[in-house]
Amino acid sequence: MPFAPLLKRSAVAAIAALAVQLTLAAEVGGVKLDDAVKVAGKDLRLNGAGVRTRVIFKVYAMGLYLAKKETTTDAVLATPGPRRISLVMLREVGADDFLQAFVSGIEANVDKAERAKIGAQMARLGEIFNAVGGLKKGDALTVDWVPEKGTVIEFNGKPQGDALPDVAFYNALLRIWLGDKPADSSLKPQLLGG
Repeated sequence: MPFAPLLKRSAVAAIAALAVQLTLAAEVGGVKLDDAVKVAGKDLRLNGAGVRTRVIFKVYAMGLYLAKKETTTDAVLATPGPRRISLVMLREVGADDFLQAFVSGIEANVDKAERAKIGAQMARLGEIFNAVGGLKKGDALTVDWVPEKGTVIEFNGKPQGDALPDVAFYNALLRIWLGDKPADSSLKPQLLGG
C-alpha cells in the first residue's frame, strides 16, 4: 500500500478523534461539564451552561441537561422524562446563604398557592442543605428529575435523603434560573442554549 494514502487516512482518523474529544465537555467558569450524562438509564445532552454571578462574584458553574434541545422555559418545564441541573461551586457559600438564595428564587418565580403545595419539599430541601453544611469551591451538586421517583439530590456524588416526589417542586427549582425573574438574567439565555 502506498505511503501517502495511509498517511492521509491516519490524519483523518486523528482529526476525527480530536473532534470527538472536543465535544465531550463544555467549559464554563473554568469548570468542565460533560456534554452528555445518563439519568435513570436515559441519555441527556447539555442544553446550555453558564456561570451564576452575584454582584461581581462568580458563585457556581451550572449546566442544564435534557433529552432534546429546548429553547424556552415552557418547553423545559413540560419536558417529559429525566432532567438534570448540575452545579459546581466556584466559591465558598454557607448553607444558610445557599438555601436562602434558592428560597428567594422560588418566591420570585412561583405563586403563593403553588409554593404552599410544595412547602413540605421545601422544608426537606432546607434539611438537606443544613446536613451538607457549607459548600466549598469545587463541590458539585446535581438535582435530577427521575420520573416515577421524584427529585434526587446528590452532593459530591452522594445521594442526600429520599427522593422528593412532586414534579411541581422540580419545576419550581428550574424557575429559579428560568423563571420570569431569574436569579441571574445573563444565565437564563445560556441555559436555554443561547
